[in-house]
Amino acid sequence: MDRALVRLATRLSERQAIDEIPGPETRFAAVAAVLRVTNGPELLLIKRAEVEHDPWSGHMALPGGRREASDASLQATAIRETHEELALHLRDAQILGRLDDIAPRSRSLPPIIVRPFVAFVSPDVVLTNSREVAAAYWVPLALLRAPESQIEHMVPHSEGEARFPAFGLHGQVVWGLTERIVRQLLALSDS
Repeated sequence: MDRALVRLATRLSERQAIDEIPGPETRFAAVAAVLRVTNGPELLLIKRAEVEHDPWSGHMALPGGRREASDASLQATAIRETHEELALHLRDAQILGRLDDIAPRSRSLPPIIVRPFVAFVSPDVVLTNSREVAAAYWVPLALLRAPESQIEHMVPHSEGEARFPAFGLHGQVVWGLTERIVRQLLALSDS
């Protein structure tokens, strides 16, 4: 394993992740921040397929989804969803730990808490996109840290536009919940 990922695994094991407090209507979801090392550490991002009535339709995201009653834990949710979306078996991966829970800041989005797990896979894994995934990308962490990747994303709303921090990556924009999770990961994986 790459030295940076060993440091990340150590930092994840030494910290207590923060749990969001659910409300009465809150649902839970889990995502996998899947890392591999080729010329350096890379993060797996997906572009979600366009689906009517999905507030995250077409967005760049991490593989994952809502917890089902049959899931033994939120980690099991991340593992199941990653397999369903990409045919990637995280049971064969090394789960390095978890990041802090996050929830949408907008009241217009469903009340959901997302728990991110960090996994490490071999560089030769094969991905097969399901109908839920329009595309999958391995993005170098160095590119996510690069100043030219730091952008603001404008989102129209009833009173004009809102600005959000984001990553601009080869014509794709990573913002919102995914951007917040990626920032946590980058902060912990910094040297």
